[in-house]
Amino acid sequence: MNPPTPALDTNGPLTGVRVLELGGIGPGPYAAMLLGDLGADVIRLDRPQDDGQDNPAPVLHRGRRSLTLDLKHPDSTAIVLDLAAESDVVVEGFRPGVAERLGVGPDTLLARNPALVYGRMTGWGQDGPLAKEPGHDINFIALTGALHAIGPADTPTVPLNLVGDMGGGLLLAFGAVSALLNARATGRGQVVDAAMTDASASLLAMVHGFLVQGRWQDARASNNIDGSRPWYGVYRCADDRHVALGVGDRRSYAALLEGLGLVDDPLFADQHDRTAWPAMRAALAAAFAGRERDEWASVFEGRGACVTPVLSLAEAPHHPHNAARGTFRTGAHGGIEPAPVPRFSATPAAAPEPAPVVGAHTDEVLAQIGLGPEAIAALRAGGVVG
Repeated sequence: MNPPTPALDTNGPLTGVRVLELGGIGPGPYAAMLLGDLGADVIRLDRPQDDGQDNPAPVLHRGRRSLTLDLKHPDSTAIVLDLAAESDVVVEGFRPGVAERLGVGPDTLLARNPALVYGRMTGWGQDGPLAKEPGHDINFIALTGALHAIGPADTPTVPLNLVGDMGGGLLLAFGAVSALLNARATGRGQVVDAAMTDASASLLAMVHGFLVQGRWQDARASNNIDGSRPWYGVYRCADDRHVALGVGDRRSYAALLEGLGLVDDPLFADQHDRTAWPAMRAALAAAFAGRERDEWASVFEGRGACVTPVLSLAEAPHHPHNAARGTFRTGAHGGIEPAPVPRFSATPAAAPEPAPVVGAHTDEVLAQIGLGPEAIAALRAGGVVG
């Protein structure tokens, strides 16, 4: 007789973990979103001047409670310390030295809670010549070689802010959970220094491996996966939409030629004949231009040719594969957003709560650390909280 299947915990694997997020934009909130999606209780400190406004980041700020607190007010420090005392992880995205000036730096908070994980998200890192310089995603990935490697031969292409910003957020979330495991084993917390430059450099690990082996040229559009091959790239269709080719082996190459009706064309006899690549690219461009994108999607469906339609942000959630896996979900405001990831067999994540109105949980969170109505009213009157 088989043992009964244990009931699933649908609250996520980080249930019971409390995260204190000291405001911030972009990668820090993304890290906090990832932790919240997996069940952590995330409390975000927002600015009092935004109190009562609709959330400015309805997806990145989902799954939070929002407390409005003026970190520049001297009376705010005690509140942050009390919140940190009951937290497992703190996330901040200030420039180096700012948290210390505000009285909420890691030394202060770890003195109050020695098991605390203090996660710091910056572009350049906490040290180095550029540590205190301003910058954005494109600047950080430019300095690590990532931007140089992306795009056509004549100029780099901006890859949104996926490589630096969101890569940095992933790095911070991974670092926070790793440090939390250590803290629970040893009772000792620590600082996690997550830099967007470090994240983009780490994402290039495979490329650097190829470079060491002489299998990568340090120039755009010169390598297997950077657009140099005519059978690994993007082609325009008759309706000005596109298909993506990711052909990498003989089987998929044969399926590509079969779908295009080019099996007997001598131009394509040798997939790796570099001298033929310019003519091959032109022939492929002419072929794909002859039909609309979705016609090509139907032609190549099930062939194993590694040809896929390039879908817009609005189209992607409706693709049968994405719909079947629940890759996207409909948010509380009716908009489409990515579902929590990754997936867990025993502790699947629950649907995230919508991003709160700014300051919606101020009284609730302050009461949680022992402040009564009169004390909260005094803080509000003094402009400490919203």
